[in-house]
Amino acid sequence: MKILAVDVGKGTQDIMLLDSQQSMENSVKLVLPSPTRILASKISKINQNLYLSGETMGGGPVNQAIENHLKKGYQVVMEENAARTIRDDLKKVAALGIEIISLDESPSEYSDFAKLELKDVDLDAIGSALSYFDVELDFDYLGVAVQDHGYNEDMGDRNFRFLKIKEKLNQPLNPEEFSFHRDIPDYFTRMKAVSRTLSDFDPFLMDSKFASVCGATMDHMVQKLNSYIVIDIGNGHTLAASIENGKIRGVFEHHTSSLTPEKIEYYIKKLADATITHEEVHQDHGHGAWALEPINKIEKLVVTGPRRGLMEEVQFPVYHAAPAGDVMMTGPVGLIMCIKHYLNK
Repeated sequence: MKILAVDVGKGTQDIMLLDSQQSMENSVKLVLPSPTRILASKISKINQNLYLSGETMGGGPVNQAIENHLKKGYQVVMEENAARTIRDDLKKVAALGIEIISLDESPSEYSDFAKLELKDVDLDAIGSALSYFDVELDFDYLGVAVQDHGYNEDMGDRNFRFLKIKEKLNQPLNPEEFSFHRDIPDYFTRMKAVSRTLSDFDPFLMDSKFASVCGATMDHMVQKLNSYIVIDIGNGHTLAASIENGKIRGVFEHHTSSLTPEKIEYYIKKLADATITHEEVHQDHGHGAWALEPINKIEKLVVTGPRRGLMEEVQFPVYHAAPAGDVMMTGPVGLIMCIKHYLNK
Protein backbone atom coordinates (compact mmCIF):
# COMPACT_ATOMS: atom_id res chain seq x y z
CA MET A 1 0.00 0.00 0.00
CA LYS A 2 1.20 3.49 -0.88
CA ILE A 3 -0.03 6.74 0.68
CA LEU A 4 0.76 10.27 -0.49
CA ALA A 5 0.40 12.87 2.27
CA VAL A 6 0.68 16.61 1.57
CA ASP A 7 0.60 19.18 4.38
CA VAL A 8 0.15 22.67 2.89
CA GLY A 9 1.34 25.48 5.15
CA LYS A 10 2.01 29.18 4.81
CA GLY A 11 5.77 28.76 4.39
CA THR A 12 6.22 25.22 3.12
CA GLN A 13 4.40 22.23 1.70
CA ASP A 14 5.59 19.06 3.42
CA ILE A 15 5.20 15.86 1.42
CA MET A 16 5.64 12.19 2.25
CA LEU A 17 5.19 9.22 -0.07
CA LEU A 18 4.83 6.15 2.13
CA ASP A 19 5.35 2.62 0.85
CA SER A 20 4.13 0.14 3.47
CA GLN A 21 6.77 -2.32 2.27
CA GLN A 22 9.42 -0.02 3.77
CA SER A 23 9.88 1.66 7.13
CA MET A 24 8.31 5.10 7.44
CA GLU A 25 11.77 6.59 8.07
CA ASN A 26 12.78 5.51 4.56
CA SER A 27 9.80 7.16 2.90
CA VAL A 28 10.33 9.70 0.13
CA LYS A 29 10.06 13.15 1.73
CA LEU A 30 9.99 16.66 0.29
CA VAL A 31 9.91 20.06 1.98
CA LEU A 32 9.14 22.66 -0.69
CA PRO A 33 8.01 26.29 -0.78
CA SER A 34 4.26 26.57 -0.18
CA PRO A 35 1.92 27.03 -3.16
CA THR A 36 0.97 30.51 -1.92
CA ARG A 37 4.64 31.55 -1.88
CA ILE A 38 5.26 30.07 -5.33
CA LEU A 39 2.29 31.88 -6.88
CA ALA A 40 3.13 35.12 -5.09
CA SER A 41 6.60 35.01 -6.63
CA LYS A 42 5.14 34.41 -10.10
CA ILE A 43 2.70 37.32 -9.74
CA SER A 44 5.46 39.68 -8.61
CA LYS A 45 7.30 39.05 -11.91
CA ILE A 46 4.30 39.83 -14.13
CA ASN A 47 4.05 43.29 -15.67
CA GLN A 48 0.66 43.16 -17.37
CA ASN A 49 -3.01 42.63 -16.54
CA LEU A 50 -3.71 39.40 -14.70
CA TYR A 51 -6.38 36.70 -14.99
CA LEU A 52 -6.59 34.20 -12.13
CA SER A 53 -8.56 30.97 -12.53
CA GLY A 54 -8.73 27.89 -10.36
CA GLU A 55 -9.78 27.31 -6.79
CA THR A 56 -9.84 28.76 -3.30
CA MET A 57 -6.42 28.29 -1.71
CA GLY A 58 -4.28 29.56 1.13
CA GLY A 59 -3.95 33.34 1.00
CA GLY A 60 -1.22 35.23 2.84
CA PRO A 61 1.62 35.87 0.35
CA VAL A 62 -0.54 35.41 -2.75
CA ASN A 63 -3.12 37.88 -1.44
CA GLN A 64 -0.41 40.45 -0.80
CA ALA A 65 1.02 39.90 -4.28
CA ILE A 66 -2.41 40.48 -5.84
CA GLU A 67 -2.89 43.70 -3.87
CA ASN A 68 0.57 44.88 -4.93
CA HIS A 69 -0.32 44.12 -8.55
CA LEU A 70 -3.39 46.32 -8.26
CA LYS A 71 -1.30 49.11 -6.74
CA LYS A 72 0.93 49.01 -9.82
CA GLY A 73 -2.15 49.97 -11.85
CA TYR A 74 -2.77 46.61 -13.49
CA GLN A 75 -6.21 45.05 -13.86
CA VAL A 76 -6.91 41.83 -11.96
CA VAL A 77 -9.72 39.49 -12.96
CA MET A 78 -10.55 36.43 -10.86
CA GLU A 79 -12.97 33.56 -11.26
CA GLU A 80 -15.37 33.23 -8.32
CA ASN A 81 -13.75 30.24 -6.60
CA ALA A 82 -10.28 31.72 -7.01
CA ALA A 83 -11.49 35.07 -5.63
CA ARG A 84 -12.51 33.39 -2.36
CA THR A 85 -8.79 32.95 -1.72
CA ILE A 86 -8.78 36.60 -0.73
CA ARG A 87 -12.08 36.58 1.16
CA ASP A 88 -15.10 34.32 1.16
CA ASP A 89 -17.23 37.46 1.01
CA LEU A 90 -16.92 38.35 -2.68
CA LYS A 91 -18.32 41.85 -2.13
CA LYS A 92 -15.22 42.64 -0.08
CA VAL A 93 -13.01 41.20 -2.81
CA ALA A 94 -14.68 43.37 -5.44
CA ALA A 95 -14.22 46.41 -3.17
CA LEU A 96 -10.46 46.00 -3.60
CA GLY A 97 -10.83 46.71 -7.30
CA ILE A 98 -10.80 43.11 -8.49
CA GLU A 99 -13.21 42.10 -11.27
CA ILE A 100 -14.95 38.81 -10.46
CA ILE A 101 -16.49 36.60 -13.13
CA SER A 102 -18.66 33.53 -12.72
CA LEU A 103 -17.53 30.16 -14.02
CA ASP A 104 -20.09 30.21 -16.84
CA GLU A 105 -18.73 33.43 -18.31
CA SER A 106 -16.36 33.28 -21.27
CA PRO A 107 -12.84 34.52 -20.49
CA SER A 108 -12.09 35.08 -24.19
CA GLU A 109 -12.06 38.87 -23.80
CA TYR A 110 -9.08 38.50 -21.45
CA SER A 111 -6.90 36.70 -24.00
CA ASP A 112 -4.15 39.31 -23.65
CA PHE A 113 -3.98 38.93 -19.84
CA ALA A 114 -1.28 36.91 -18.09
CA LYS A 115 -2.94 33.78 -16.69
CA LEU A 116 -2.30 31.76 -13.54
CA GLU A 117 -4.27 28.94 -11.91
CA LEU A 118 -4.77 28.96 -8.14
CA LYS A 119 -4.81 25.67 -6.21
CA ASP A 120 -3.36 24.30 -3.00
CA VAL A 121 -2.06 21.02 -4.40
CA ASP A 122 -0.36 20.56 -7.76
CA LEU A 123 0.19 16.84 -8.29
CA ASP A 124 1.72 17.43 -11.71
CA ALA A 125 4.43 19.61 -10.16
CA ILE A 126 5.08 17.11 -7.37
CA GLY A 127 5.26 14.26 -9.86
CA SER A 128 7.62 16.22 -12.07
CA ALA A 129 9.94 16.93 -9.13
CA LEU A 130 10.00 13.28 -8.11
CA SER A 131 10.65 12.11 -11.66
CA TYR A 132 14.09 13.74 -11.63
CA PHE A 133 15.01 11.19 -8.94
CA ASP A 134 13.41 8.26 -10.76
CA VAL A 135 10.50 8.14 -8.29
CA GLU A 136 7.05 7.50 -9.73
CA LEU A 137 4.13 9.39 -8.17
CA ASP A 138 2.06 6.27 -7.60
CA PHE A 139 -0.26 5.92 -4.61
CA ASP A 140 -3.38 4.13 -3.38
CA TYR A 141 -4.58 6.81 -0.96
CA LEU A 142 -4.14 10.56 -0.77
CA GLY A 143 -4.29 12.81 2.29
CA VAL A 144 -4.11 16.62 2.27
CA ALA A 145 -3.94 19.05 5.19
CA VAL A 146 -4.73 22.76 4.90
CA GLN A 147 -5.73 25.30 7.50
CA ASP A 148 -9.41 26.10 7.09
CA HIS A 149 -11.18 28.48 9.46
CA GLY A 150 -14.55 27.82 7.90
CA TYR A 151 -16.91 30.54 6.70
CA ASN A 152 -20.17 31.90 8.01
CA GLU A 153 -21.38 35.25 6.69
CA ASP A 154 -22.88 36.11 10.09
CA MET A 155 -19.79 35.40 12.19
CA GLY A 156 -16.07 36.26 12.15
CA ASP A 157 -13.79 33.44 11.06
CA ARG A 158 -11.99 33.13 14.40
CA ASN A 159 -15.24 32.78 16.36
CA PHE A 160 -16.70 30.43 13.77
CA ARG A 161 -13.60 28.23 13.78
CA PHE A 162 -13.86 27.67 17.52
CA LEU A 163 -17.61 27.25 17.45
CA LYS A 164 -17.05 24.27 15.16
CA ILE A 165 -14.17 22.96 17.28
CA LYS A 166 -16.42 23.15 20.34
CA GLU A 167 -19.21 21.30 18.53
CA LYS A 168 -16.76 18.60 17.47
CA LEU A 169 -14.96 18.32 20.81
CA ASN A 170 -18.06 17.68 22.92
CA GLN A 171 -16.26 14.65 24.33
CA PRO A 172 -12.58 13.65 24.42
CA LEU A 173 -11.54 12.56 20.93
CA ASN A 174 -8.57 10.86 19.30
CA PRO A 175 -6.65 13.35 17.09
CA GLU A 176 -7.31 11.30 13.96
CA GLU A 177 -11.06 11.86 14.40
CA PHE A 178 -10.61 15.45 13.18
CA SER A 179 -10.24 14.27 9.57
CA PHE A 180 -12.80 14.11 6.74
CA HIS A 181 -13.41 11.74 3.87
CA ARG A 182 -16.21 12.61 1.42
CA ASP A 183 -18.10 14.31 4.27
CA ILE A 184 -16.54 17.78 4.24
CA PRO A 185 -19.01 20.41 5.50
CA ASP A 186 -19.78 23.15 2.99
CA TYR A 187 -18.50 25.84 5.37
CA PHE A 188 -14.94 24.50 5.04
CA THR A 189 -14.48 26.24 1.71
CA ARG A 190 -10.76 25.62 1.37
CA MET A 191 -11.04 21.89 2.05
CA LYS A 192 -13.94 21.69 -0.38
CA ALA A 193 -11.76 23.39 -2.99
CA VAL A 194 -8.97 20.85 -2.50
CA SER A 195 -11.53 18.06 -2.76
CA ARG A 196 -12.75 19.46 -6.10
CA THR A 197 -9.19 19.87 -7.42
CA LEU A 198 -8.35 16.27 -6.52
CA SER A 199 -11.76 14.68 -7.08
CA ASP A 200 -10.27 11.88 -9.18
CA PHE A 201 -8.25 10.71 -6.17
CA ASP A 202 -10.94 10.70 -3.43
CA PRO A 203 -8.70 12.51 -0.93
CA PHE A 204 -8.80 12.51 2.85
CA LEU A 205 -8.81 16.07 4.23
CA MET A 206 -7.72 17.51 7.56
CA ASP A 207 -6.99 20.87 9.12
CA SER A 208 -3.21 21.26 9.10
CA LYS A 209 -3.01 22.07 12.80
CA PHE A 210 -4.83 18.92 13.84
CA ALA A 211 -2.74 16.90 11.38
CA SER A 212 0.38 18.14 13.16
CA VAL A 213 -1.06 17.28 16.57
CA CYS A 214 -1.97 13.81 15.32
CA GLY A 215 1.49 13.30 13.84
CA ALA A 216 3.25 14.43 17.02
CA THR A 217 1.42 11.77 19.02
CA MET A 218 3.00 9.15 16.74
CA ASP A 219 6.55 9.97 17.87
CA HIS A 220 7.95 6.91 19.66
CA MET A 221 8.80 8.88 22.82
CA VAL A 222 5.46 10.68 22.92
CA GLN A 223 3.62 7.36 22.79
CA LYS A 224 5.15 6.56 26.19
CA LEU A 225 3.45 9.61 27.73
CA ASN A 226 -0.04 9.69 29.20
CA SER A 227 -0.77 13.32 30.11
CA TYR A 228 0.83 16.05 28.02
CA ILE A 229 0.34 19.02 25.72
CA VAL A 230 1.22 19.15 22.03
CA ILE A 231 1.99 22.60 20.62
CA ASP A 232 2.50 23.15 16.90
CA ILE A 233 4.26 26.46 16.30
CA GLY A 234 3.84 27.30 12.65
CA ASN A 235 5.02 30.20 10.56
CA GLY A 236 1.61 31.85 10.84
CA HIS A 237 -0.38 30.17 13.60
CA THR A 238 0.21 28.19 16.78
CA LEU A 239 -2.18 25.55 18.11
CA ALA A 240 -1.86 23.65 21.38
CA ALA A 241 -3.87 20.60 22.43
CA SER A 242 -4.07 19.01 25.88
CA ILE A 243 -4.03 15.21 25.67
CA GLU A 244 -4.65 12.49 28.22
CA ASN A 245 -5.10 8.77 27.59
CA GLY A 246 -4.57 9.47 23.90
CA LYS A 247 -7.52 11.85 23.59
CA ILE A 248 -7.71 15.62 23.07
CA ARG A 249 -9.30 17.44 26.03
CA GLY A 250 -8.90 21.03 24.90
CA VAL A 251 -7.20 23.38 22.43
CA PHE A 252 -6.15 26.97 22.02
CA GLU A 253 -4.87 28.77 18.92
CA HIS A 254 -3.05 32.07 18.45
CA HIS A 255 -0.98 33.96 15.92
CA THR A 256 2.66 32.95 16.31
CA SER A 257 3.87 36.52 15.84
CA SER A 258 1.87 37.59 18.91
CA LEU A 259 3.29 34.95 21.25
CA THR A 260 6.16 35.19 23.73
CA PRO A 261 7.52 32.42 25.97
CA GLU A 262 5.77 34.05 28.93
CA LYS A 263 2.42 34.21 27.13
CA ILE A 264 2.76 30.59 26.00
CA GLU A 265 3.39 29.48 29.58
CA TYR A 266 0.32 31.37 30.77
CA TYR A 267 -1.98 29.83 28.18
CA ILE A 268 -0.50 26.34 28.55
CA LYS A 269 -1.18 26.30 32.30
CA LYS A 270 -4.76 27.44 31.77
CA LEU A 271 -5.28 24.88 29.01
CA ALA A 272 -4.01 22.10 31.27
CA ASP A 273 -6.40 22.94 34.10
CA ALA A 274 -9.25 23.79 31.68
CA THR A 275 -9.67 27.37 32.91
CA ILE A 276 -8.70 28.93 29.58
CA THR A 277 -11.55 30.74 27.81
CA HIS A 278 -12.26 31.53 24.21
CA GLU A 279 -12.91 35.16 25.09
CA GLU A 280 -9.51 35.86 26.64
CA VAL A 281 -7.59 34.38 23.71
CA HIS A 282 -9.85 36.03 21.14
CA GLN A 283 -9.55 39.43 22.86
CA ASP A 284 -5.77 38.98 22.77
CA HIS A 285 -6.21 38.84 18.96
CA GLY A 286 -5.75 35.07 18.91
CA HIS A 287 -8.17 32.62 17.35
CA GLY A 288 -9.69 31.25 20.51
CA ALA A 289 -9.86 28.31 22.89
CA TRP A 290 -12.04 25.46 24.08
CA ALA A 291 -11.23 23.23 27.05
CA LEU A 292 -13.54 20.34 27.77
CA GLU A 293 -11.84 19.11 30.94
CA PRO A 294 -8.45 19.33 32.71
CA ILE A 295 -5.59 16.89 32.33
CA ASN A 296 -3.88 15.32 35.33
CA LYS A 297 -0.47 16.96 34.76
CA ILE A 298 1.95 18.08 32.07
CA GLU A 299 4.50 15.29 31.75
CA LYS A 300 6.01 17.01 28.70
CA LEU A 301 5.36 19.90 26.42
CA VAL A 302 5.57 18.17 23.04
CA VAL A 303 6.70 20.71 20.45
CA THR A 304 6.61 20.70 16.67
CA GLY A 305 6.51 23.22 13.83
CA PRO A 306 9.07 25.43 12.04
CA ARG A 307 8.96 28.17 14.72
CA ARG A 308 9.53 25.80 17.66
CA GLY A 309 12.66 27.72 18.65
CA LEU A 310 10.24 30.02 20.47
CA MET A 311 10.03 27.35 23.18
CA GLU A 312 13.66 27.56 24.27
CA GLU A 313 12.83 29.90 27.17
CA VAL A 314 9.60 28.23 28.31
CA GLN A 315 9.77 26.82 31.83
CA PHE A 316 8.35 23.38 31.04
CA PRO A 317 10.04 20.08 30.19
CA VAL A 318 10.08 20.25 26.39
CA TYR A 319 10.35 17.42 23.90
CA HIS A 320 10.72 18.06 20.16
CA ALA A 321 8.58 15.51 18.33
CA ALA A 322 10.06 13.99 15.18
CA PRO A 323 7.79 11.23 13.87
CA ALA A 324 9.45 9.22 11.11
CA GLY A 325 12.69 10.86 12.26
CA ASP A 326 11.78 14.27 10.84
CA VAL A 327 10.18 17.22 12.63
CA MET A 328 8.95 18.63 9.30
CA MET A 329 6.95 15.45 8.60
CA THR A 330 4.62 15.81 11.58
CA GLY A 331 1.66 16.85 9.40
CA PRO A 332 2.12 14.15 6.75
CA VAL A 333 2.52 11.46 9.43
CA GLY A 334 -0.71 12.68 11.02
CA LEU A 335 -2.50 12.37 7.69
CA ILE A 336 -1.15 8.86 7.20
CA MET A 337 -2.36 7.85 10.67
CA CYS A 338 -5.83 9.22 9.86
CA ILE A 339 -5.99 7.19 6.66
CA LYS A 340 -4.85 4.04 8.45
CA HIS A 341 -7.44 4.68 11.18
CA TYR A 342 -10.18 4.92 8.52
CA LEU A 343 -9.02 1.74 6.77
CA ASN A 344 -8.96 -0.19 10.05
CA LYS A 345 -12.53 0.73 11.04
